[in-house]
Amino acid sequence: MGLSLVKKNVVANFASNGWMALNGVALVPLYIKFLGIEAWGLIGIFVSLQTICLLLDLGLSTTLNREMARLSAGENNAQEMRNLVRTLELISWSLAADIGVSVFALAPLIANHWLQASRLSQETITHAIRVMGLAIALQWPFGLYSGGLLGLQRQVLLSAINVGIATLRGAGVVLVLWKVSPTVQAFFSWQVVISIMQTCLVGWFLWRCLPHFQTGPSFQSKLLRATWRFAAGLSGTTVMSVILTQMDKIILSRLLSLEIFGYYVLAGAVATSLYLLVLPVFSALYPRFTQLVSLGDEAGLKQLYHHSCQLMSVLILPVSIVIAFFSRAILFVWTGNSTTAEYAHLVLSILVIGTALNGLMHLPYALQLAYGWTRLAFYVNGVAVLILAPSIILMASIYGAVGAAIIWVVLNGGFVLVCIQLMHRRLLKGEQWRWYLEDVGLPLAVSLGTALLCLLIMPTGGARVGLLTFLAGTTLFVAGSTFLAVPVTREILIEYLRSWRARVFDAS
Repeated sequence: MGLSLVKKNVVANFASNGWMALNGVALVPLYIKFLGIEAWGLIGIFVSLQTICLLLDLGLSTTLNREMARLSAGENNAQEMRNLVRTLELISWSLAADIGVSVFALAPLIANHWLQASRLSQETITHAIRVMGLAIALQWPFGLYSGGLLGLQRQVLLSAINVGIATLRGAGVVLVLWKVSPTVQAFFSWQVVISIMQTCLVGWFLWRCLPHFQTGPSFQSKLLRATWRFAAGLSGTTVMSVILTQMDKIILSRLLSLEIFGYYVLAGAVATSLYLLVLPVFSALYPRFTQLVSLGDEAGLKQLYHHSCQLMSVLILPVSIVIAFFSRAILFVWTGNSTTAEYAHLVLSILVIGTALNGLMHLPYALQLAYGWTRLAFYVNGVAVLILAPSIILMASIYGAVGAAIIWVVLNGGFVLVCIQLMHRRLLKGEQWRWYLEDVGLPLAVSLGTALLCLLIMPTGGARVGLLTFLAGTTLFVAGSTFLAVPVTREILIEYLRSWRARVFDAS
C-alpha cells in the first residue's frame, strides 16, 4: 500500500468521524431535553458498559486487523484469510451471547445497589440496562468485522457505512423520542435496531472484500495457535486500558448522585470527542506501519512515524487547548444552559488535557503493535492500574469529580514521560527527543501561545451567537497558526497549492 492510499484512507476516516462528531454533538442537548440529566447519566453507564465489555474482545479485532494487513501483502493467502475470519467470527459471536446474558442477569443488581437515582424508578433502570445488554451484544461483532476491513485497507468503504449508520442512529432516535416515546427505554430500543443493521452490514461487506477461493471457509484452531501470543498480549493490554479509562466512571457512578454523574459524563463526552481526530490517523497508519516492519524498511518507517506524529499533534493540540481554555463558554453555547456550564466546565478543562496526552500516545502504540510488541504497554498499564483505583477513590472523596479528572491528567502525563523513553530504547532507537521537541513540543508551544492571546481578548458575557463567533474564530486562528508552524503540515499545504496551481495552468 502506498502513501497515496494512506492519505486517501485518512481523508475518508476524517470525513466519517467528522460527520459522526457533528451528529453526536448536535444531538446531545436534544437527548438531555427529552430525557433529563439523570437519563443522560444512564446513557453514560451504557457507554461504560460497552467499553468494559472490551475486556472480552481478547485482542481479536486488532489481531484480525494486523493479520489481514500482513496476509494481504503476500500472495496465495486467500484461503488462510477466509479461514481466519471464520474462526474469529465464531468466537466473537459466542462472546457476544455471553455479554448479553451477563448484562441481563446483572441488571437488577446494578439498578438497586449501585446507581443512585432520584427521578428514574428502579424498574425503569433495570429494564433499560437489560435493553442495553441486548444492544451491546448485537453490536459486539462489529468491532471484529471493522478490524478486518481496516486491515484490508477498505477505510473508505467502512467510513461510508459508518456515516450512514451514524445518521440513522442519531436522526432515528430523536424521531423516536419526539414522536413515539420520550423515555430512556425507547432510546435503548432504537440502539438495538441500529446495532443489528450495523453489524450485519459490515460483516457482509467484509466477506465480499475477501479474496475468493474455491474451498469454503472453516474454523481452524491452528490459526489461533499461530496468533495467540500477539492476541494474548494485546488482550492483557486492552484489559488494563479499559480499567484505566473506565475506573473513574465506575467509582464516580457509585460515589456521586446520578445527576452529578450526568454532568461528569457530559464533560467526558466533549473531552473524548478528541478521539474522533485521533482514531482516523491511527486506523490508517497502523496497517502501513505493519507493512513497513514486514518489509524491513526502517528508514521509511522512521520518516512516516515522525510525520504522522506531527500530524497528530497538529490535529488534537489546538482543539484540546481551546476547549481547556474556553470550556465554560463552549458548554454554554452548546447546551444553552448556564447551570450545566457551571457544573461541568472545570471537569471538562481537566479531562480534555488528559485526553489530549492520551491521544498523543496512539501512534507510538501503533508502532509497538506493528512490531508485535505488546509487553511494554501491558506492564506499564498494570503498574498504573495498581495506583489508579486508590488514587481516584481518595481524590474523588475529597474533591469529587474534579479530583477524578486530575488523576486522568497525571496518569497520561506519566505515559508521555515514561513510555516514550522506554519504547525508543528498543524501537527506532534515539528518536524520542525528536518526538518530544519537534513532533509535540513545537505544535504545543504555538497552540498555547495563540490560545493565550485569544483568552486575553475574550469578550465577557454576551449572547450565544456572539460567543459562538468568537470561539469559531479562536479555533481557526489557533489551529491555522499551528498548521503553518509545523513542517509536515506546512509542506502538505505547499504541495496542495502547487498541485492546484498546476491544474489551473493546465486548464488555461
